Amino acid sequence: MELIRTEALYKSYSKGDITVEVLKGIDVSIQRGETVAILGASGVGKSTFLNILGALDRPTSGQVYYRDEPLFTMGERNLAEFRNRKIGFVFQFHHLLPEFSALENVMLPALIGGVSFDEARGRAERLLKEVGLEKRLTHRPGELSGGEQQRVSLVRALVQTPEVILADEPTGNLDSKTGMEVIELLLGFNREKNITIVIVTHNEKIASLMSRRLEMVDGKIINA
Repeated sequence: MELIRTEALYKSYSKGDITVEVLKGIDVSIQRGETVAILGASGVGKSTFLNILGALDRPTSGQVYYRDEPLFTMGERNLAEFRNRKIGFVFQFHHLLPEFSALENVMLPALIGGVSFDEARGRAERLLKEVGLEKRLTHRPGELSGGEQQRVSLVRALVQTPEVILADEPTGNLDSKTGMEVIELLLGFNREKNITIVIVTHNEKIASLMSRRLEMVDGKIINA
């Protein structure tokens, strides 16, 4: 079943009299439950494309359809609700709040989404236990290793039971062994919960583990 579709997606930025075209007409379809790697050189538009897929940014023109519904006809409030409920984001840098514990960081998206405190806490505890962090619930990010921080970031992305995880170089700040552990966790959630995974990576080994790969060159996907 098709989950996401992009049509004629363009994105450009203006700096004074100069216009920089980042995305140049992307047409892609992503099926529910797919694992998709997006590869390409630095600066070709991979992160911009991922941000638009997750409604963190708007295209200059074109549209993203989610279950056949156009995203960018929505107002900002509805887009924020869509991001909170349907999309989980994992980035190269974990963006955890340093003053909060691992448990509190994972609870936050659920609390923002209107889930009760007890329900949010229960979800967060279950997920942290699933990734082996049951003894680190009260630790703050500065007390965790890089791999542990990224696992917290991953389960924070999962706490609202999203249909899609968008991951932008999630292993780029980790050693190869720890990075592969994070990827195996992602793939496990794909298998067990049928969560669609779209991952930007430079790592060919990681890309080879995905069910599909898209190559981006000069703002275009050449094998969609």
